Order: sequence, then structure tokens, then C-alpha cells
Amino acid sequence: MKLISEKLGQTLNRELLKLKASSPKLLFGIGIAGVITSTVLACRATIKLGPVLDDFKEELDLVKKEQAEINALSHSATTTLVVDRSQQAKDLTYVYVKGTAKIARLYAPAVLVGVGSIAALTASHTTLTRRNASLAAGFSALQAAYDAYRQRVREELGEEKELDIYQNARIEKRTVDGKVQNVKVVDPTKHSPYARFFDESSTEWQKQAEYNKLFLTSQQNYFNHLLHARGHVFLNEVYDNLGLERSSEGQVVGWLRDGDGDCYIDFGIFDVNSSRFVNNLERSILLDFNVDGPILNKI
Repeated sequence: MKLISEKLGQTLNRELLKLKASSPKLLFGIGIAGVITSTVLACRATIKLGPVLDDFKEELDLVKKEQAEINALSHSATTTLVVDRSQQAKDLTYVYVKGTAKIARLYAPAVLVGVGSIAALTASHTTLTRRNASLAAGFSALQAAYDAYRQRVREELGEEKELDIYQNARIEKRTVDGKVQNVKVVDPTKHSPYARFFDESSTEWQKQAEYNKLFLTSQQNYFNHLLHARGHVFLNEVYDNLGLERSSEGQVVGWLRDGDGDCYIDFGIFDVNSSRFVNNLERSILLDFNVDGPILNKI
């Protein structure tokens, strides 16, 4: 019995965690459904509003008619009446309060559902904002630790050696212009997670090698000008202009004009492993962007 109870408790906790993880989506869906429901209820209430207003107007006209008759009799020379002005005001107030209450009851369901929907949408937005802030902070801490580690390696081995290790570079003998030479070869898979191939998968790629080189160079210059003018550039903005698919990291990382990084944007066009592309011998290139790291919480 105890074992069954523990299993049920574990299952319940797992389901609660799943529910908590998907709560923004659920709240957003509930909010949208509530807004639609509130609109439908408001339309139905508006359809029923006509008879309510007619009754209200009828009662108001009746009270005013009675008050007019009493006032007329009070001014008659043959009749002496004491008119209670406060009672007349009470009668009018009663009619107005009664009519307002009917209209409020008519629209109350739509208002309540609407308020609940707004609350659900607000809660969804707040939860996502807090989660994004936490992710950005955690990503920044991870990037800082990684950069510090690479810096220690540079200080120990030198910048060039550290870069060779990072890119898994090796020396191979190759024939260049009829001569056997030692050429440094870089492993194309050893790049940052932000690297992207500019090839047929891009909507901006062309079959002319010269065009691709000119296009990438002009885009790099454009974003450097944008960085200088605006102060920041996100990686996804660069992906968009290059016709590349966005990434979840790209909406957090980028460049800052006055940040701790290089303070300029480099696509890696003129890296050592891109010589064939630079010399118009290849139409495609692996771009490795020198992002400063997470900038969302630094802007």
C-alpha cells in the first residue's frame, strides 16, 4: 500500500511539473478562448438589450408623468397639495438604479469572462518574460565561464595555438601551383554553434561566386554601420538578411558597440579556411560569426 501511494505521488508530481512547464501555452490558449467567448456573450447581451431599455424608458416615463401630474395639481388654485420633492427624487433614483442593475446583470458574464481572459494572457506573458530573463542570465554566465576558460588557454599557449586547438587545425602537404607546400587545414566542424553555411539553402545565394563574395562583404559592412549607429545587433537580424534560418540562440546573442567583445562584426569571410571562396574558386562558405555573447540583458 505504501509503495502504491509513493508511485501515485511520484506520478502526480511529474504531471504537475509538466503542467507547470506548459503553463504559458495553456494560459495563452485559455486567454484567447476567453476573449472569443466574452465577445460572443457581449453580442448575445446586446441582442437582449433592446427590451431592457424599452422597459427602463417606460418606467422612467411613467414616473415623470406622475410627477408632472402632481406638480400640476399642486399649482391649481382649487387644490392644496404638499409635494414631497425628496420622494420624487427617490422615485427617479430607484428607476435609474433598477435599470442600471438589469443592464449590468445582462453584461456581467461577458465582463467576468473578459477580465479572466486578460488575467490569463497577462499571466502567460509574465511567466514567459521571467523564464526568458532566467535563460538569458544562465546563458550569460555559461558564456562568461567559457570565454574565461579560452582566455586562460590563450595566456598559457598563445592566441594562435589556442585557435588551432579550437578549430582542430593541422598541417598537411598539398600541391599549390605545382609545388608541394605545408598548408594549415582547419576542421570545418570545429566552429562555434552560431556558424552557418552560406550555400544553396540560403535564399540570397547565387551561382556566381563573385556575387556571393560581394553580397556577404556588403552585408558585413552594413551591419557594422548599424552597430555603430544603433549600438547593438542581434544574430538573428544577420541571419534574416543572409537568408538563413533563425535560431533560438540568435534572439539572445549578438554584438554591442561598447561591450566587452570585439565591438565590430566579422562574418569570418577572410578566415584561413576560406581562401578558395575569397579567390572566387568556390561559391559557398562556412560563416563563423564573432558574436560578443548574450546581449539581451545588457542593452
